[in-house]
Amino acid sequence: MLSVSAQTRLLVIAPHPDDETLGCGVLLQHVLAAGGAVRVLLLTDGDNNPWPQRYLERRLVLDDVARRRWGAKRRDEAMYALEKLGVSPSALQPLSWRDMEVTRRLHDDLAGSIAAIRSVLDVFQPNLVCGPALRDSHPDHGAAHVLCRLALVGLHPAPMLLAYSVHGAADPSAYALSIDAPEEQRQRKLLAIEAHRTQMALSGGRMRRLALSPERYMQVDGHAGDGRLPWRPPVLLRRWLRLLVATPAGAREWPWTEAPWVEDGARLDQVGPGPVFAKLHLDWPSPWIFDHWGWWEATPAPAAGLERG
Repeated sequence: MLSVSAQTRLLVIAPHPDDETLGCGVLLQHVLAAGGAVRVLLLTDGDNNPWPQRYLERRLVLDDVARRRWGAKRRDEAMYALEKLGVSPSALQPLSWRDMEVTRRLHDDLAGSIAAIRSVLDVFQPNLVCGPALRDSHPDHGAAHVLCRLALVGLHPAPMLLAYSVHGAADPSAYALSIDAPEEQRQRKLLAIEAHRTQMALSGGRMRRLALSPERYMQVDGHAGDGRLPWRPPVLLRRWLRLLVATPAGAREWPWTEAPWVEDGARLDQVGPGPVFAKLHLDWPSPWIFDHWGWWEATPAPAAGLERG
């Protein structure tokens, strides 16, 4: 069972408006009730959310102006939702990154993306951080986890890091921490999710079910992996697959067939020191937004590389 106190300083990392409520709506209330302090770091405004926008605005074509308008509406909804949870609107810190492009930011500007998160950590100095899970199937969520982990490298004292899952089936045994939700707090969380009206329009039933589900978290301890990658992609797909690797030293990407595998043991060489995160993905556009392979933490042991499973 997770406990908080007046000394708790909670930073919630939300890739999109509504993640703060779905992932941590009860936890935010608990910290405030205990006399602690909270901040919510909103990475994107959720501006690339076309089908609810088309439905509510009765328009098919969405240009940049329409996206910005939608993003501003969703950011406002996040502020209203936080008010329902008892959180001051001033606690919301939006970065306004592009929705569905957090992985691209990680690839193109890893240092700048880490610095943006690190600046919030340095100013607020949380002792508890709650962000999306690495294996969440939404690409923005997995990339947000990687950026958060890399931003925490070298931070002393390191805050406790919790992960919440919104998309995809989560292993219940991995999410061992939970927090009791009195009925009053459950109802406040439900009111908060109702404030995200743009998302309720087409997904109201799912959103309410998620809002009323118990909040469970995985404690991320930063232990190194065994240095192996778990994927065995079909041979026919390998020519279109790409491997993205992110470490504190930077981000690099290769075609799967051209990654610098070490011959003895098929390990990926020269990945750099510190935590190592790898993502396998297809190099073609798809209407399906969720990851199939997604991210994997594969921090190798000293003097080792990454091995293919």
